[in-house]
Amino acid sequence: MRPADIELLTVPGSLTLRGDLLVAGLSRPDLADNSYRSSLRRIGLGGGDLPWTRGTRDSAPVLSPDGRWIAFLRAGTGDGPAGSAQLHLMPTDGGEAVRLTSLPLGAGAPVWDPASARIAFVARVPEPGRYGTRPADGAKDVAPAPADEAPRRITRLDYRIDDIGFLLDRPARLFVLDVEEALRGVGAGEPVDPEPLTDGPADVCDPAWTPDGDAMLVSAARDWARTETVCSDLYRIPVAGGEPELVVRSEGTADHAVVAEDGTIWFYGTEFAGLDDIARNTGLWAAALPEPGGQPSRPRRVTDAESVDCAPGAGVPVVRGEDVLVVVRHRGAAELRAVPKRAERASLAALRLLAGERSCVRTFTADGERIAAVVATAESGGEVVLIEQGEQRVLTDFSAPVRKVGVRPLHELTATSTGDYPVHGWLVLPEGKGPHPVLLLVHGGPFAPYEWSLFDEAQVYASAGYAVVLANPRGSAGYGQEHGRTVIGGLGTVDADDLLAMLDAALERPDLDSARVGVMGGSYGGFMTGWLAAHHGHRFRAAWSERAVNAWDSFAGSSDIGWMFAQGYIGTDPEEQRKRSPLSYAGQIGLPFAVVHSEQDWRCPLEQAQRMFVALRQNGVEAELILFPGEGHELTRTGSPRHRRQRFDAVLEWWSRHLG
Repeated sequence: MRPADIELLTVPGSLTLRGDLLVAGLSRPDLADNSYRSSLRRIGLGGGDLPWTRGTRDSAPVLSPDGRWIAFLRAGTGDGPAGSAQLHLMPTDGGEAVRLTSLPLGAGAPVWDPASARIAFVARVPEPGRYGTRPADGAKDVAPAPADEAPRRITRLDYRIDDIGFLLDRPARLFVLDVEEALRGVGAGEPVDPEPLTDGPADVCDPAWTPDGDAMLVSAARDWARTETVCSDLYRIPVAGGEPELVVRSEGTADHAVVAEDGTIWFYGTEFAGLDDIARNTGLWAAALPEPGGQPSRPRRVTDAESVDCAPGAGVPVVRGEDVLVVVRHRGAAELRAVPKRAERASLAALRLLAGERSCVRTFTADGERIAAVVATAESGGEVVLIEQGEQRVLTDFSAPVRKVGVRPLHELTATSTGDYPVHGWLVLPEGKGPHPVLLLVHGGPFAPYEWSLFDEAQVYASAGYAVVLANPRGSAGYGQEHGRTVIGGLGTVDADDLLAMLDAALERPDLDSARVGVMGGSYGGFMTGWLAAHHGHRFRAAWSERAVNAWDSFAGSSDIGWMFAQGYIGTDPEEQRKRSPLSYAGQIGLPFAVVHSEQDWRCPLEQAQRMFVALRQNGVEAELILFPGEGHELTRTGSPRHRRQRFDAVLEWWSRHLG
């Protein structure tokens, strides 16, 4: 796989299934247009797929419960409402799509009510005079340019987030749209956007209908965000209007709720006190839906906190019979598991495996006895799989073009680190007999894993002739909560030991060249790259550190999450922050060092790169600073296609120069 082959990565996103109708949203990078093209496709239950919509930026399809309609998001081009994702509707038996909203910043994913009559969604509502809207006083007929907007008055620590931007001047509100009323307005040429049902300081997310259709449940910050917090609870919002009512006070966080017919609320949550949310496994929880005006419910944890780590990004829990279906991260896999409803802190071994063994379930949906899922494997970015009566059938082959240009296999590796601790990971080998130069890759997080799935970076590097070592050291997710929390207060200790142990295990192979080894990583991986270069620099020829945390003292005040993340992993003692900062040891780095960053990165701000680059150059190190304009922290995953390709070109040029 070459850098330009990212265009071949067509990946299914959300799925919707009713009866024999299965629709998926697809996305792929377009280098020529420098954008991501997305479309809706009908997936045949016997295999194959056909176009469902004609748009080039269509996503988030959801079929109505009665099967008559499909709601989805469509974005156009340009700025303002036309270029934002707006809610559209089309009949499933044929017909054109109709746009139902024209919100300034677009709409969120649709959620149908049980009667197929109303659609709920969340959308950000900008202050007048910001983000392309006119001022409230009407003094101007046109919206001010971003540089001409009024100054922001900020009184909270949680005022912005990477890849989204400022939050307090465009809160996320809940909306409910009556379908027939909206269609009448469109037909009469007088479409009207609904009014938000929520206000105040709280952003809301994850709307879910109650079975009677009278109210919505949403997740929002504790105490309706009256002050900064990392805790969240579940609130009831009456559709007819009214104040938010607390229905579930969590033990830490609560989100992605669904309300079953019997009134049980199933949701994902973590468990902690205060701000201590670092490296906590996400569990499945249950609570009774209280009567309006009743006392909030006390939730019970259904899955074990140590061994079960649910993946909320795969979608809401799905209630089916006596089980609740969830996706669980486990040793680099993302497995679809069935959780017994009556379980009390059930361990992973007690959860029936339905799909995802040595693969990754990205999302799933169910209708009756059928389950449809998007499953990524070592050779696929994701295919649609139908699970029925215990059997799995792969319905699509979107990754065929990638396999045609070449996909190198994952070789599972294990190693023994300090304290006889087991470490798990993989090796991706290039073609040929070798000996091959080696790249040690370090993932971000650190509470995240490398996975049993096609990883574009490993494939590009292996195709260029490098053996790629991927490890999940202590601090990673998917190996138990204690595995993830071991590094709290000790970054750069046992996690570094684990990475070097995995590298040593790989270098036992005669086809790898131990004299030509490089280290690279992003975010926490960038931190670890700097740490290893300073403390174990003799092991490597060069380093590539990307979007890194290099200095915890300034990170704590400049990062969007620094006010709580730095405290969680390092603490507040200035001396300890200095001790755990790669910048403090820049004088020990002597190998060629690339400092790579995005100019709009708010997670690890640009100053983190600038300080490291200046320190290295002043110490006489062969250092380079590579900056990507207009990009945030997620460049390697969701950055512009051209920048992603240009980054790959820069990476390969760097390693060609220093490893051969």
